[in-house]
Amino acid sequence: MKRNAGRKPGSDSGFVGAVKLLLPVLLPACLALFLLADTFGPSHAQAASADGQYANGQYEGVASCAGSTCHGRAEGNGEIVRQDEIASWQEPSSSTGAHSRAFAVLGSPRGRAIAANLGLGAATSAPACLGCHSTYVPAANRGARFQASDGVGCETCHGPAAGWIASHYARPATHKSNVANGLVPLEQPQVRAGLCLDCHFGSSDTGQFVTHSMMAAGHPRIAFELDLFSSLQQHHDVDADYVARKGKTDSVRLWAVGQAEAVRRSTDLFAQPKFGIQGVFPEYYFYDCHSCHRPIEDGPQAKRTFETNPGRPIPFGMAPYNDENIIMLSAVSRALVPERGASFDNASKDFHRAMGQGRAEASAAAQRLRGEAAALSDALSRRSYTGNDAFTVVAAIADRTTSPRFTDYTASAQAVMAVDTLLNAMVREGRITVGAAAGIRANINRAYAAVRSPDAYSPSQFRNALGAATSAIGALR
Repeated sequence: MKRNAGRKPGSDSGFVGAVKLLLPVLLPACLALFLLADTFGPSHAQAASADGQYANGQYEGVASCAGSTCHGRAEGNGEIVRQDEIASWQEPSSSTGAHSRAFAVLGSPRGRAIAANLGLGAATSAPACLGCHSTYVPAANRGARFQASDGVGCETCHGPAAGWIASHYARPATHKSNVANGLVPLEQPQVRAGLCLDCHFGSSDTGQFVTHSMMAAGHPRIAFELDLFSSLQQHHDVDADYVARKGKTDSVRLWAVGQAEAVRRSTDLFAQPKFGIQGVFPEYYFYDCHSCHRPIEDGPQAKRTFETNPGRPIPFGMAPYNDENIIMLSAVSRALVPERGASFDNASKDFHRAMGQGRAEASAAAQRLRGEAAALSDALSRRSYTGNDAFTVVAAIADRTTSPRFTDYTASAQAVMAVDTLLNAMVREGRITVGAAAGIRANINRAYAAVRSPDAYSPSQFRNALGAATSAIGALR
């Protein structure tokens, strides 16, 4: 029943390297999360699951879970669950405790500066910040022990506890009965992805959306990868008891469905005028920041600092849509759902092409791409997975079809996270030994180093490093 501080088995061969080398990229998003809620609309009270089944329940607060016979032990040695989940959630020095620190981030110098730039007043009381930096629900839905200052608490992810807290640990309670009483079934990849994306991308249902104005005020760029982020926040063991109650977790499925749901969410929001347009301009949040935020030279010797991307049939000089998840989903569809791969790629190219035609055309193309992503999400959720799938996807990420599309920083950062995630899955499943994975680590580290800083990003260096890593992984198949 023991686990390694929330990390996956075999994590030293991949996970630690990912965290250490990508901290400047990931932790601003993990710690600062997202600053927004358009109105007081109770984000987490409205829907704690993909279908809103658990709407408007009562939130009892973190303290209601913190008893020493529940989840509040100092050491994880419980018979069914570890029982040190609160201590893990509160861990002060690693990403594991990021959710508990989310509210405190608002009072940091950066948090105060962002709120001041946006004219929000105190960030710690601004609905635009509390929507994702706390379990933000109206007073009517708060129990006696609830505190917004707890940050992103247990019930943000697990759902309002009033309906299940008194029965979820007692016989004859089952996971199915707990879900019926309001516990969110996070073991289902689509449910987990939908919930995480509310803050780790944006949502129209809950009033959470990071605008370009917010980023201009100092908010970090948003990045999302479901399997890696799940690892950062894992407070439980996937042991025999867990598998018996909830089924076996498969990292390839989790990663792939996360990519599909990210594309689905992105295109869904973009297609809506209230999100996709800011005045007479498009909402630049959706676009690749670094395609514009780069050195500009005005002179006869000026050197072009971008490469033409074969996956984006857009007019020369146009800012590209941030397609990091689209590229990953294209690779996984060709690898695991080939019958839908061509259809998705065609919809993707049509979407990029429509950017040069007009808002109406782009919105319609976004809706078509959203439909393709949703179909892939369903197919990837239903699919049975084998030990060779991770190898197949890794090969697809770096093959001759996908590799030329790594022309920009964001997609490259997403790609190295993907390869690292899939390498960890191979170690856990016994397909690759820890020693063999450690031998590949130098190439993975080179790929991470290539995306450590947007200013120093070199597409050719990244592609070489990623290619070396994926070739080494493929040789072990």
